[in-house]
Amino acid sequence: MRILVFSDSHGNTARMTDAILIHKEADMIVHLGDGERDVEKIRDIIGTTELVQVCGNCDSYSRLPENEYIFAKGNKILCTHGHMEGVKHGPQMLYAKAKSQNARIALYGHTHVPVTYYDDGFYAMNPGSIREGCYGVVDITDSGIICILCQDNR
Repeated sequence: MRILVFSDSHGNTARMTDAILIHKEADMIVHLGDGERDVEKIRDIIGTTELVQVCGNCDSYSRLPENEYIFAKGNKILCTHGHMEGVKHGPQMLYAKAKSQNARIALYGHTHVPVTYYDDGFYAMNPGSIREGCYGVVDITDSGIICILCQDNR
């Protein structure tokens, strides 16, 4: 299973569109906030691919949840923007929250800094800001999980 992960598009739909076209094989798209209206603009490109969204601190008047727990191939995944967990001051609170809910993977944004993390069976990824060309891919197979950071260098 391949999950395409975006965050912090802040009005840039072109780079999301490009990434979706590059990764047509993606089974799911996750947008981690600060771009709710951007996702609406590219609904036709997303098509029938499963979409998960959470709200970010810049998604004014959003009805999206702040956190979403999803399952992919039996793995529980926390999706959040991260501002409520104070990730700009470090991810420790976020990691603890995810682990306390038995999540195997935590996906977050907010800092615009791409990061992957692994510790004893727990994975975390911040894809960075798609506005700045950064996004992520999570591959979940029978052999394991891999979190990949990608960069559009236009």
